[in-house]
Amino acid sequence: MTQTTPEHVGRAEAPAARPRPPRFHRAWFVAAVTFVTIIGAAAFMSLPGLLIEPLHREFDWSRGTIGFAVSVNLALYGLTAPFAAALMDRFGIRRVVAVALSVIAAGSLLTVWMTAAWQLVLFWGVLVGLGSGSMALAFAATVTNRWFVARRGLVTGVLTAAGASGQLVFLPLLSWLVEHEGWRPASITVALSALAVVPFVWLLLRDHPADVGLAPYGSAEFVAKPAPVPGAARRAVTVLFSAARTGPFWLLAGTFAICGASTNGLMKTHFVPAAHDHGMPITAAASLLAVIGVFDVVGTIASGWFTDRFEARRLLAVYYALRGVSLLFLPMLLAPSVHPPMVFFIVFYGLDWVATVPPTIALCREHYGDDSAIVFGWVLASHQVGAAVVAFAGGAARDVFGSYDVVWYASGALCAAAALMSLVIRRRKVLAVA
Repeated sequence: MTQTTPEHVGRAEAPAARPRPPRFHRAWFVAAVTFVTIIGAAAFMSLPGLLIEPLHREFDWSRGTIGFAVSVNLALYGLTAPFAAALMDRFGIRRVVAVALSVIAAGSLLTVWMTAAWQLVLFWGVLVGLGSGSMALAFAATVTNRWFVARRGLVTGVLTAAGASGQLVFLPLLSWLVEHEGWRPASITVALSALAVVPFVWLLLRDHPADVGLAPYGSAEFVAKPAPVPGAARRAVTVLFSAARTGPFWLLAGTFAICGASTNGLMKTHFVPAAHDHGMPITAAASLLAVIGVFDVVGTIASGWFTDRFEARRLLAVYYALRGVSLLFLPMLLAPSVHPPMVFFIVFYGLDWVATVPPTIALCREHYGDDSAIVFGWVLASHQVGAAVVAFAGGAARDVFGSYDVVWYASGALCAAAALMSLVIRRRKVLAVA
C-alpha cells in the first residue's frame, strides 16, 4: 500500500489549476442563444398591427377598443423593463426568461378562445405585456454585462438588432396567415414560437461565466458569481425619484415618449390598417414594415458612430425633425400598390426608427453618471407609455374621423416639439442622482 506523505497531502488539498479559456469562448455561445431567443420571442412584436382589421370584422369591436388592448401591452412592456434586471439579479436569467416566454405563449394562445374585448385586454394586453417587458432590453444588457468585457458595444448592437431580425422573419409569415388562414393560426404561431425557445434557454443558457468556470470574455481575471441582490428594485425606484427632481430627466423622458408614440405606437400598430384603408394588401404593408426592421439596424449602428463624434442633443434634434417631416408626407404616399416614393419613405423612416437610442443613452450618461443605466430604464418606460397612448388614440381617431390622416399630422407636430425639446437640454457635467 502506498503511504501518503505530507507532500502528497499538500498536493491533494491544493486547488486545481483553472483551465485556460477555450479558443471559442462560451460567451459567444451564450450570445448566440440569446440572439435566437430574442428572435423567437419577436413574433409577438409583429402581430398587433395585423390584428386590428380581422378583430374589427369578426367581433365588431371598435379600433379604439383594440388599440386600448395594444396600449396596455406597450405600457406594461415599458413599466416592467426597469425591474427586469432586478428580477434577473434576484432569480437568474434562465428562470426569468423561461417564465417570461411561457407567459407570452399563454397570453397569445388564450386569445384563440376569447369572446369579449376585456379578454383581449387581459390576454394580449396584460399577460403578453408583462412577459415581453421581462424580456426587454434588460435581457440583452444583462447578458452583455455579465459575459463580456471586450466587444460589449458590438454584442449589444447585435442583440438589439435581433428584435428587428425577428420582425423581418415573422411579419411576412404572420401577415400571410392572417390574410389566408385567419388571425387565430397567426396567434397560435406566436405562442408556439415563444414556447419553442424555452428548452434552448433552460438547457443552453447560463446565468454567469462562473457557472462554467470561465472568466468573462476579454478579461484575464476570474469573476465570482455575485449573490442574489434583493434590493435592486428598491434602488430603481430611489433613482427614479432622485432623477425626477432634475430638468434633463423630464426632457429626455418627454422626447423619448414622442419617439415611442411615433414608432411602436404609430407605425407598428397602425401602418398596416392605414395602408389597407387605401387598398394595399395586408401582406404588402407588412412586408414594408419588415423592410423598416432591416434599415433600423443600419440606422442604429450609424447613429452610434455619429454619437461618438457629434453633440448628442443636436443629433436628437435632427432625427426628430426629419421624422416629423417624413410623417407629414405619408398621407400623400399611401396607395393601393407600392411605388418608389413609398419605398423611399420606408428606407428613410427605417434609418431613423431607433437612431434616437444612442444619443439618448449618451445624454443619460452625461447627466447621471453611474445611475445612467437605471435612468435610461425609466426613460425607456416613458417611450412605451407614449407608444401606448398613440396606440389607443390612433384607433379612436380612425373611428371618429374615418381615416388616419389626422394621426399622421399630429405625430409630425409632436416630432417637431421633440426636436425643440432636445435643443433645450443643456450640456452639463456628470450629476450623480443617488
